[in-house]
Parts: sequence; structure tokens; C-alpha cells
Amino acid sequence: VTEAMQVLGMPGSEVKVNLARKAEGVHYNGDEGVDFLVKTNVGSDFKALKKVASGGELSRISLAISVVSSDSEYTPTLIFDEVDVGISGAVAEVVGQKLKQLSEHYQIICITHLAQVASFGHQHLRVSKAQQDEGAQTTVEQLSNHERVDEVARILGGATITDKARKAAEEMIKQSV
Repeated sequence: VTEAMQVLGMPGSEVKVNLARKAEGVHYNGDEGVDFLVKTNVGSDFKALKKVASGGELSRISLAISVVSSDSEYTPTLIFDEVDVGISGAVAEVVGQKLKQLSEHYQIICITHLAQVASFGHQHLRVSKAQQDEGAQTTVEQLSNHERVDEVARILGGATITDKARKAAEEMIKQSV
């Protein structure tokens, strides 16, 4: 897991698992408590994962655990919410590759704001929210191949989709297949 975390843009990070006997003895969940400890930087001490990891780090650690355990456990669907927080460029591309690797065995749902991650998806859904008189309305739509290219281009270049952004999006999607 430590090696996978480092590949996912967390250099110097480490994870370890502490098993401690429960004071109350054997319980229906076993007789040990489990604590995940993480070092997020070289030279830092191990601390409880739930206390030190950001949302993006939690998502990447979850991805690392999923990649490592993908041969030994069966969960039909894995959800990664903004696994790309705090990363960009080459690391985002590696995250996309790892998600694609997992998709060979699982259904992956990934919420992302990076083209490098989105370009690896098999299907692309766009989620949008609009204010209505009666409140906010969220819409989810499955995109066609053409719409997918435009959406990746929009993520790359902003609201106005240029020919350069569209060509870059096409190339990213082509290379991710």
C-alpha cells in the first residue's frame, strides 16, 4: 500500500496498521481493534489516518488499498469522490491509469475535475446543478463520444471550447484507451 501511495503522488508517505486487543475481550467483530496510521511526509511521525489525511489523501489512500487488494476481495462497485484533489499533471495521469486498472475487475464511479483522470473513463457522465424556483435541481446525463471530447476539452480549457482544447482532449482520450 505504501508503494502504491507513493506512485499516486504521495512521496515519502507510509501506512501501517495497528492491531490492539480490545479491553472488553472477544466481541462479535473480533477481539482486536484496527487503527490505520499514516505518515504523509518524510520525517513526520505516524498519526491516525482519520486525524491527519485530507479528503484527497484519503481518496488516494483508498485507491492504493483498492489496487493492492483487487485480487483478493470482491466489491462490485468502488466510488472515488474527488480522488484528484491536490494533484495535477503526471500524478493525475497515474491516478487515471490506476482507476482504469481497477475497472478491469470492478465498476468504478469517479467524481473528478481533472481531464487527465476523466479521459480514462469508459463512460462519461456529466453532473450539473441549476437553481429553479422550487430549489436546486441536479441533472446527470450520459455523454456521447463527441460530447465526452467536448467535456474533457471544457475541463482543460474553460467555458469556451477551442479547437486546440478539443484536439488535446481527443489525444488524451485516444492515449487512454
